[in-house]
Amino acid sequence: MKYVLLGPLLKLLFRPRIEGLDQVPAEGAAIVAGNHLSFSDHFLMPAVLERRITFLAKQEYFTGPGLKGRLTAAFFRAAGQIPVDRSGKEAGQAAIREGLGVLGRGELLGIYPEGTRSHDGRLYKGKVGVAVMALRAGVPVVPCAMVGTFEIQPPGRVVPRIRRVAIRFGEPLDFSRFAGQEGEKAVVRAVTDEIMYEILRLSGQEYVDEYAAVVKAAEAEGAPDEEPRKFPGGER
Repeated sequence: MKYVLLGPLLKLLFRPRIEGLDQVPAEGAAIVAGNHLSFSDHFLMPAVLERRITFLAKQEYFTGPGLKGRLTAAFFRAAGQIPVDRSGKEAGQAAIREGLGVLGRGELLGIYPEGTRSHDGRLYKGKVGVAVMALRAGVPVVPCAMVGTFEIQPPGRVVPRIRRVAIRFGEPLDFSRFAGQEGEKAVVRAVTDEIMYEILRLSGQEYVDEYAAVVKAAEAEGAPDEEPRKFPGGER
């Protein structure tokens, strides 16, 4: 699908501007950590990579009802993606184990540290699982920014608009200085924040220092939430 059918088709339709592709290691284990703006991200970023990448995909993609649900599940299984139950602490530990298994095989692991798609195009606080895996496996983290995918397929839109997008990869981040400290809360938070800042720098999004899922839930309930701390324009 990637090299013969889907990849060439996506490149033809969306003509992605690709920056920094040489920053992705040609071999060996690494994590590619990106922002998550659209369902289209699942297709566009893997399509431009020369290597196979495995994502930890939410379990709902494999259990959806009806024909659409079956087709979605079939696609994700065929692409080798791993279903992850996102409900609760133990589920998070299971996701980390699955991710470490991918890295242990010397492969690329794709992660969206925000844990869910942005509902408004802003970049939200990252969850620390990405840091735990990077430190435990001793692998570099390549920041990635999808630019323009929110506009082509915002939440609720089934068929994406055909517009040009950009995909930017940053310099791999080395966290070997923190080796063996994946159990330290302050360390994994600092590593996660460094990853998110690099994604922010590449994407130019507005940053919100709150978890996306929390903000979504608050807005769905109509509850007024406090003004979150922001890093406008990609600056601290």
